[in-house]
Amino acid sequence: MGKSSYGIDSDAVSNIAREISDVVELGVQLGVVVGGGNIFRGFEANMRGMDRTSADYMGMLATVINSLALQSALEQLEVVTRVQSAIEMNKIAEPFIQRRALRHLEKGRIVIFAGGTGNPYFTTDTAASLRAIEIKADVILKATKVNGVYDKDPVKHTDAKMFENITCNEVLTKHLKVMDATAISLCRENDLPIVVFNLQKAGNIKRVICGESIGTIVRG
Repeated sequence: MGKSSYGIDSDAVSNIAREISDVVELGVQLGVVVGGGNIFRGFEANMRGMDRTSADYMGMLATVINSLALQSALEQLEVVTRVQSAIEMNKIAEPFIQRRALRHLEKGRIVIFAGGTGNPYFTTDTAASLRAIEIKADVILKATKVNGVYDKDPVKHTDAKMFENITCNEVLTKHLKVMDATAISLCRENDLPIVVFNLQKAGNIKRVICGESIGTIVRG
């Protein structure tokens, strides 16, 4: 959304694309999962009375819109990109096929995973964990609006404490809002670390990948 209250802000998309482009130049293989909350939030619609299954599918379609916007911004920077969707829509995206995704990554292409898991009742956090496991990723980079994982909401509480390191079990038992419980459990069971960091600070994606101590590391 950038500074807007709704929809897609072209400047925000361009900034993210430039950050990703800088990482590609390092020779890093990168898969991207994009949410759809700037367009439609299925859970919130469900709370207002909409059927949960329909609301979640609408949210998945929103992630496809965002993925196509990011793909366009990356290709303007001459970064070769493929969008793979969990919901088949052959006119605009490839279906998600694990071996094909791995092949794209081996060729240096960015792969954007759209459509969540393709199933209602699962978040894009779970989709990110699932796809990361499927492509044998070394780490999940959870790009967010705050600097890391806190013991309470840092926007509402000035005395909120940020963790440098925390375990998946602690995240679950403390009910910390890092990723949903299913996503955290998947990462724990597959020994997949998560780095939570602030996307709004320019250059942070590259810094994290280069090993700088930024944000919070969540381990099994």
